[in-house]
Amino acid sequence: MKNVEIVRIFREIAYLIQIAENDPNTIYKVRAYERAADVIENMSTELEEIYSKSGIKGLRKIPSIGNAISSKIEEFIKLHKIAYHEELTTKVPINISEFYNLRGIGPMTLKILYERLKITSISQLEKAASEGSIKRIKGFSKMKEDNIMKMIQLSKQNKGRYLLGDVYPLIKKIESRLRTEDGIIHCAIVGSFRRMKETIGDIDILVSTKEPEKVINFFVKMPEVAEIKGKGKTKAFVELGNGIGVDLLVVPEESFGSASQYFTGNKEHNISLRNLAVSMGFHLNEWGLFTKKKRKIAGTNEQQIYNKLHLQLIPPELRENRGEIEYFSNNQNEILGLVDYGDLKGDLHTHSDITDGTMSIKDMALQAKNKFGLDYIAITDHTKSLRLANGLNEKQLLEQINKIQQLNDVINESKADTRFRILSSAEVNILKDGTPDIANNVLDKLDIVGASIHSHFSLSKDIQTERLVEAAKNPSIDILFHPTGRLINKRTGYSIDVEKIINTAYETKTVLEINSNYNRLDLRDEHIRLAVQNGVKLAINSDAHHPVHFAYLLFGIGQARRGWAKKLDIINTLKADTLLKMLK
Repeated sequence: MKNVEIVRIFREIAYLIQIAENDPNTIYKVRAYERAADVIENMSTELEEIYSKSGIKGLRKIPSIGNAISSKIEEFIKLHKIAYHEELTTKVPINISEFYNLRGIGPMTLKILYERLKITSISQLEKAASEGSIKRIKGFSKMKEDNIMKMIQLSKQNKGRYLLGDVYPLIKKIESRLRTEDGIIHCAIVGSFRRMKETIGDIDILVSTKEPEKVINFFVKMPEVAEIKGKGKTKAFVELGNGIGVDLLVVPEESFGSASQYFTGNKEHNISLRNLAVSMGFHLNEWGLFTKKKRKIAGTNEQQIYNKLHLQLIPPELRENRGEIEYFSNNQNEILGLVDYGDLKGDLHTHSDITDGTMSIKDMALQAKNKFGLDYIAITDHTKSLRLANGLNEKQLLEQINKIQQLNDVINESKADTRFRILSSAEVNILKDGTPDIANNVLDKLDIVGASIHSHFSLSKDIQTERLVEAAKNPSIDILFHPTGRLINKRTGYSIDVEKIINTAYETKTVLEINSNYNRLDLRDEHIRLAVQNGVKLAINSDAHHPVHFAYLLFGIGQARRGWAKKLDIINTLKADTLLKMLK
């Protein structure tokens, strides 16, 4: 539970600093705490365990954990609190947990709202907006006030839903604990988590064991558990430190496969599968597949269930009753060839500290190569019209091309057999009229060019669509990054005709991105499927601003699989040379 708590506190500190402190160097402190939170969130080892073995020296060896941060971690381990955090929360008595994920209400906006209207909670913010108090503040407007109301309503709609990426490291840690516990024969995380759905309400875990009581007791005493909600002989329900509920169910070994199938598919998938079973003279439930005479013929594993129903094993990500049963019934001998979790060779959307990233190009490359096993990355730093991100102009981009060429030589000087390649690239900003903010003659000198929208989100559907269409038609642009602009649970995205964008992408051979950042997962799974059906190529990218973000590629692959994307549909499953030839 310690890691989860420290991540939460560090993110709150990063947020509160921006409200409470006026130091112009504040941004560096903010980034330090955010980097530390990112790293800790993705760690498989508890900080307390590292500290108990190696003390504060062990903490300092963790990437992005310096002297100041490690001291804060030590303080929390010893005292279960951090004085600096308490000082900030006293200074700024705002319920940060409510505002942290509310799009459009950043620290600076919240600071003004607190100073002018003493707003400390979402309910107070909603009341102020409904009464028209916000628009009367200097620098605000009726449009700003209306947008705040929209964000509040969106937040209410998604209450109780957790982003997949927010809970994934924690749940995988719990799964790892259970898999290594004596007496547990099988263990599986099921439900929407296994389907890699972008948001989840709770977690379901199945285990088989001959010692259910022992396993239940082990489960409820895990350090990640904050509260025991219920406990029986074969099941337990707990709440973790981050608030999410986890249900553990013990099932017989001979029924583990049928239970896995039952608890993985959504309700509609399971109904369709049970109806198929009935049509074939069988009865299917969580305990197994039975004949009319109640003789069990399958249930030990999922493969048995689907094979007895004359189906291939349907990938978990597809079990949502969107045509998968009909497809696999009609194509029993065809290999679908979905992109798999180890198929990516490179990442075509990454940032360095030259703009708004947090690490050097060299460090990003070395981490991608050595820790994540990639063969190449594209450095896609922002361009000049995005001034807040220190965007690069034409001259600076040309200088970066030369720098990248030199770095490629340095990185590969001793290991020619395992060459890693940094591709020169950019995330150019798409201006209001659809043109890039960098001249085409400069873009053409880059290995690959990505383009995205960062402004004018509220344009009409027709104008916004045409903006992206014009960008796709530009021969210097290879990929449209995060095409719909959505932020899950925070922003629905700008209004566009997705089908028209997909048709244009096909005509112009423009690649569409699946952005793996779990806050985006843009394209949506239904858009991915439409793109695949229309022959549009896709790229699964991390949008990494720190090496730890390369881990996000997992979520992008899951999203691609949910959209029925095959390995052949994804351009960065190709080797770098093959990829670049294809884009010419």
